[in-house]
Amino acid sequence: MQNSDAMALSAALLAAAGDLTRRIHDGVVARGFEGLRPAHGFAFARLAPDGATVTELAAHLGVTKQAASQLVDEIVRKGYAERRPHPGDARARLVVLTERGWACTRAAEEAAAQAVGVWAARLDEGELRALLHGLTRIASDGPVRPGW
Repeated sequence: MQNSDAMALSAALLAAAGDLTRRIHDGVVARGFEGLRPAHGFAFARLAPDGATVTELAAHLGVTKQAASQLVDEIVRKGYAERRPHPGDARARLVVLTERGWACTRAAEEAAAQAVGVWAARLDEGELRALLHGLTRIASDGPVRPGW
């Protein structure tokens, strides 16, 4: 692959990722969840399974503990998450989604399905499966981190 093709592929992937993030965020807002930024969604993705400490969330987002703590303060204040005692570490607090946070996560899943539906209207089933397969093979094993 020539450099110009590599740049074109990079630009297309970044544009698709940006468009996907925007569509999911807009879908969440349209479903009544306001006062959030896309970075909150990346945090919700880490909190969704079993909760996380601020330190774990900071590592997931690629930000400082102070920045993660500020983000947690914000989503707790807005009712999307709460702090609980950590079951395995008396010194730590576990941040978990509230029912409102889970509802927002479900709204994001619905918005993601709609956004990917736009791609499905442009690509046939084989192309869409090949895209998923190729991206899965090249994607890193690490978390998805916001760039903002």
